[in-house]
Amino acid sequence: MAIKSFQGPRKKPQNEEVPLRVRDYMTKKLITFSPDQSVEEVIEDLIRYKISGGPVVNEKNELVGIISEGDCIRHVSESRYHNLPGEIRKVEQHMAKDVETIDGDMNIFDAANKFLNDRRRRFPIVEDGVLVGQISQKDILKATLSLKSQNWKK
Repeated sequence: MAIKSFQGPRKKPQNEEVPLRVRDYMTKKLITFSPDQSVEEVIEDLIRYKISGGPVVNEKNELVGIISEGDCIRHVSESRYHNLPGEIRKVEQHMAKDVETIDGDMNIFDAANKFLNDRRRRFPIVEDGVLVGQISQKDILKATLSLKSQNWKK
C-alpha cells in the first residue's frame, strides 16, 4: 500500500539574491528647489506635482536643505500674522537646514525602522556631496510589495 502525502509539491528555496538596498528603490528623478526660489513657487510645484516637499540644492546639486508643506504653511501663517501677504520670501528662509540623510547601501528594512524612529517622510541620499536620490515611506512600501514572493534576507 502506497502512502500519499497531503502536503503537495514544495517550491525549492531560491538562492537568488534579492536587492534590498535603498539605492535599488530610491527615486532618482526628483523635483528639487533652489534656496533663492520664492516660497510661492514652491507651493505651486507642491500642488502641481502632488508632492509634500522636496530637497533644496545649490547650483552644484549639493543638498542644502529640505522644504515641506509644513514649512510653506508656516510662511503663509506668518505672512498673514504680520500682514505681509505680498512680501516675497525665499526658500532659504523657511527650509530645514539640518537635513538627515541615509546611505544608499542601507538595507530597506533598516531604512523602514529609521522612518519609524525618526518620524520622517523622506530621506535624501547623497554621494560625494551630491544629491543622487531620495527614499520615501511610499518607496519602502513599494519595495516590500515587489519582494512579497521572495525570502527576505538582510
